[in-house]
Amino acid sequence: MEHDADILIVGGGLNGPALGLALAQAGMRVVVIDARPAPARAETGFDGRAYALAIASKRLLSAIGVWPRLEAEVQPILKIKASDGRAGQGPAPFFLTFDHAELEEGPMGFMVEDRRLYAAFLAVMAETPGLTLLSGESVVAQEIGAQGVTVQLTSGRTLRGRVLVGCDGRASGTAERAGIRRQGWGYGQTALVTAVRHEHDHQGTAHQFFMPSGPLAILPLPGGHHSSIVWSETDAAAAEIQAMDDAGYLAALRPRFGDFLGEIALAGARFTYPLSLTLAEAFVKPRLALVGDAAHGVHPIAGQGLNLGFRDVGALAEVLILAARRGEDIGAVDVLERYERWRRFDSTTLALGMDSVNRLFSNDNPLLRAGRDLGLGVVNAVPGLRRRFMRQAAGLQGEVPRLLTGRTI
Repeated sequence: MEHDADILIVGGGLNGPALGLALAQAGMRVVVIDARPAPARAETGFDGRAYALAIASKRLLSAIGVWPRLEAEVQPILKIKASDGRAGQGPAPFFLTFDHAELEEGPMGFMVEDRRLYAAFLAVMAETPGLTLLSGESVVAQEIGAQGVTVQLTSGRTLRGRVLVGCDGRASGTAERAGIRRQGWGYGQTALVTAVRHEHDHQGTAHQFFMPSGPLAILPLPGGHHSSIVWSETDAAAAEIQAMDDAGYLAALRPRFGDFLGEIALAGARFTYPLSLTLAEAFVKPRLALVGDAAHGVHPIAGQGLNLGFRDVGALAEVLILAARRGEDIGAVDVLERYERWRRFDSTTLALGMDSVNRLFSNDNPLLRAGRDLGLGVVNAVPGLRRRFMRQAAGLQGEVPRLLTGRTI
């Protein structure tokens, strides 16, 4: 069977380009198939969509050459403050504070706009030999054979590769066509996402307020006077708020946001995302692997979704590159199962951990409220425990793939 590429990647969001770069830079031939037109996303104006990149994710981006294109556009996260809260009442007296001074590695993370990150990926992809980006194309059919995988695109074009990787999100067509089922549940919550401009400088501090209806994250953006908002409400309340005009939306946000940053105004587009937990029953099949949200979708508490996907990228790239160097069939199921064994426990544990935190905090039970506030206070008072939480969130614990330590494979 003749192959057009070694690896066919379905999905050009962020995980797909990251994996494509890691593999192509190691000498593999890669095609990334993106349903969206690439320039439109990279050239869009400020819309408030942003990601919190952990230290380990920053190291991966450095290893694949993306970080130098991005470094001037990021906002270091110097502090994280987490507390219980109620609209109009401010934070609870017990809270948890993480300070970057407690980590030798520097800032705990970095905020970066979606458009900046994607533009940096595009620039490096265009310069990388062996990597082809097909924009505005979707996969409509796939067939797995003994020697490779064949996909058919909306244009009628057919591509053949040794391995097919699904980086195509929670509603992964790659997984569905492969017969991989998903387990999970909805939270009855919707995330309202936007950006605000505020009077006072955020000083690089991220805030997480746990409200009875769901968490509110206020995440610092470059420049000091803009922050990204990820605001969880019940489905019904979120639909009502999203339908309001900007003045009504701000009126609903202000009592939840508080006045610690002074006056606020909307500064970005408004988006909504239904929240759920979803786990694929298998991450791999012969000649097929799932990465990121295609394998696991988690609650956005702590902003770990993209970071979890980058850990998948690092692990799968390492498995495939080392197998190829040993002369193994990179699409053999025993090779791909090394990736699944590496990533399944970590991703499932984190998904269920975020689920437990959301359930513990997204209620107004006075006994639970007292217990969780005390718990936050205890963790805040014990430096060793606080530092452990920080290193876990930064992606510095456990069996870390080489790329996430900043090393090439």
